[in-house]
Amino acid sequence: MSADAPITGDGIIEAGTVLCGLSADGTMSMRHDVGIRVAGGMIAQIGPLAAVGYGNDHLARFGSPDMIAMPGLVNSHHHFGVTPLMQGVPFAPLELWLPQFRAMRQIDVRLDTLYSAIEMLESGTTMVQHLNSGLSGAPETWMATADATLEAYSEIGMRAGFSFMIRDRNILTYEADAKVLAALPDTLRNWISPRLDASNIPVADLMTFYRALRRKWIEVRPDHVRVNLAPANLHWCTDDCLQAIFETARETDAQVHMHLLETERQSHFAWNEYGHTAVQHLKALECLGPNVTLGHGNWMSRADLDILADCGCTLCHNASSGLRLGSGIAPVNEMRRRGIPVALGIDQSNIADDRDMTLEMKLVWALHRETGLWNDRPDAGAVLQMATEHGARSIGFGGFTGRLEPGHQADIVLMDRRRIGRPHVNRRTPVAESVLHRGGRHAITQVFVGGRLVVDDGKVVTIDREAVLADIGERLERPETQGEKDAWDAINALLPHLARHHRDVTQACGYRAYRYNAMADRE
Repeated sequence: MSADAPITGDGIIEAGTVLCGLSADGTMSMRHDVGIRVAGGMIAQIGPLAAVGYGNDHLARFGSPDMIAMPGLVNSHHHFGVTPLMQGVPFAPLELWLPQFRAMRQIDVRLDTLYSAIEMLESGTTMVQHLNSGLSGAPETWMATADATLEAYSEIGMRAGFSFMIRDRNILTYEADAKVLAALPDTLRNWISPRLDASNIPVADLMTFYRALRRKWIEVRPDHVRVNLAPANLHWCTDDCLQAIFETARETDAQVHMHLLETERQSHFAWNEYGHTAVQHLKALECLGPNVTLGHGNWMSRADLDILADCGCTLCHNASSGLRLGSGIAPVNEMRRRGIPVALGIDQSNIADDRDMTLEMKLVWALHRETGLWNDRPDAGAVLQMATEHGARSIGFGGFTGRLEPGHQADIVLMDRRRIGRPHVNRRTPVAESVLHRGGRHAITQVFVGGRLVVDDGKVVTIDREAVLADIGERLERPETQGEKDAWDAINALLPHLARHHRDVTQACGYRAYRYNAMADRE
């Protein structure tokens, strides 16, 4: 597990401005013309450069007065590296998009993880919640997959939360798989059934594996790894499955990240199955609390949000995903009015089909302006808090990183003020607004994780990035095997059957103008 790899650093980082984090009154706390002294990977001191540097001539120096320092960004909802679009999967509604993943070429886990990690680090993301799409096959392959993923993050220098999505029903649609399979032609049923069987793993076995994985990695990388739990979604998990997962979470003090109410169809499923909302059902099962992050939340009602605020849950907003798949827009302003912490996730990829959180932040800011003269809307500082402090909390690093303060880990991004301002930004423009609206990957010069330099001059320096990219390109450019062609043929034949099923069982809504979906309450 490369336990001897250097993972922390000592040094002094100079900056003309430090964005420390949001204050209790909602304003951005800042320091100007300072040095940040890092000791053992933690921020030991922030103060005038002369004072910070006194007696520390032996320490490495980074930065300059032209730098703006801010906390490392957090991608709180991520799945895998090479994107579906790159693999020939067109965008479609979620229910008809996910089945096509079964035809995608399988990429070496280490390379796939490093690919997205390169994109994240070079755009300032130092921490990620990695949601493995689900385990299958023999138990020995589960540990190999988890180890390869976490070793890749350790190799490149990112902090990571790791979890694997857990399902025990309704894999193909919103109804029992047996019913869907019975309606398929024999050839399709014979192709898909073994693949479903391979992932049909008893939940108790998965909880045993989770405990073993947690023990293994927390011992080796306690400051860099969290192992969390991920019930996939309400329609994918029986009540017994959820109870087992949340009981394990309570016993191990784990964070839980659960997809919920991503699409309108998922909202209908809860009403049809239980007679109330998905959030109400989770509350009745005692599956909500401060350790729970709910991903997406596009179709929550005001009553749902009141419940979540009372339970202390966090919401992970995946703006690009909701727009690109036509899933909806989460009611972020309604969440903020209730004091619900909102984290940000890029999900599979953002609006530009990459993992640039600085671009995702711009989208989030613009998406939630709304149209009123006086409505409360998130400013740059609020969006930055979503992408840092709230994200760190959702993964299990709350109070540990996500802010630039003494006692926190030195996860620091340096942006060059000159590149942000080229040719000029007026001094009256708040620094946080400049960083949000004009900053980005082009302005990032250096990134540190635990004080360790992982990006220099805008490029990852902890691995041979060009070799990784070349290796991935070579593997993807190889001609399709007969097995891969057969998989595409099977998926293309399967999709019309799934589409017909969804037409038969999904409540017809007709056309409605695009809107903040959650405000179509059943109250």
